[in-house]
Amino acid sequence: MRSCFFLVVLCGLAAGILSPDRAQAEMVSVPAPVTANAIPAFHPGSSETRFGGLEFLGGLELSSSEPLFGAWSAIRILPDGEHFLGVLDTGHWLSGRITRDAQGRLSGLADVEIAAMLDVDGRGDQRKRDVDAESLAIRGEDVLVGYEQRHRVTGYRPLSAIETARPFRMSFPLPFPVSELRNNGGLETLAVSPEESPLRGAVVTVAEKSVDGNGNLFAGILDGPLQGAFRVVARDGFDVTDGDFLPDGDLLLLERRFTFASGVGLRIRRIDGASIRPGAVVDGEIILQAGMVEEIDNMEGLDVVTGADGSTRLILVSDDNHSILQRTLMLEFRLVD
Repeated sequence: MRSCFFLVVLCGLAAGILSPDRAQAEMVSVPAPVTANAIPAFHPGSSETRFGGLEFLGGLELSSSEPLFGAWSAIRILPDGEHFLGVLDTGHWLSGRITRDAQGRLSGLADVEIAAMLDVDGRGDQRKRDVDAESLAIRGEDVLVGYEQRHRVTGYRPLSAIETARPFRMSFPLPFPVSELRNNGGLETLAVSPEESPLRGAVVTVAEKSVDGNGNLFAGILDGPLQGAFRVVARDGFDVTDGDFLPDGDLLLLERRFTFASGVGLRIRRIDGASIRPGAVVDGEIILQAGMVEEIDNMEGLDVVTGADGSTRLILVSDDNHSILQRTLMLEFRLVD
């Protein structure tokens, strides 16, 4: 087990207290060669693969000699199932390709590049508080990014040239008071609903830990036929750090918690998609819960993908806050019916 000192530092880092306010230089993409070490077991020393409603398929611990690598907030796998786009909370795009071994397990990242997010004038030297990217959604060639500190959802296009893309829409209207969002607890989730669902491909957002007078998290449907605000029940001291929709329309929420007694925890909740509508207060079943005895860190990104075998899979990534005390992890699970 890690020391109490480590937990205190990790708590501060996870909350953004000790995150570096890094100056960002205008640049094109820079290569970030990544070294990957396999994580064969979710619970070290155990051969168990079933955890709650998920089956652990494998994982990676990632590192790079490029100083910008890290602070990974969100990931979206592209339609080919191999390439990905991510955002760093330092205001950068992270792109690359996932590699697999002969058995189809995660083996590494290739062709990884990092580029500064550009403003409407094409500059990439924005202040940290202006580009604290925490969530990501892709709909066609449109790339939507949720920011905190300066709370907003900004649209970029095209996806195919994201390194040089500028905002086409600075801020999508939010169906709840932006003034109620905490500085370091804003829009941690952006997810595009299935076209066949009642939400008809709408974008949904959920706050990390900004709550209303009843203690429920602010959430909203940003467009589509059911546009409007709803709430998510906040439970057990967990904060929402990302989410995505399953093919059947249910919403998965990735959650994180820190306590001195148990350290860092991870949880995934499944929200019935039919319950998401304006005015609703939604909750769901826990399909995975893990702690410091499992291979987790400051887990911040979740994406739902379809495996080569047709199974529904989850890819999770962690934010190391550019700290030597934390790790950048990528974990893969299969959803078990």
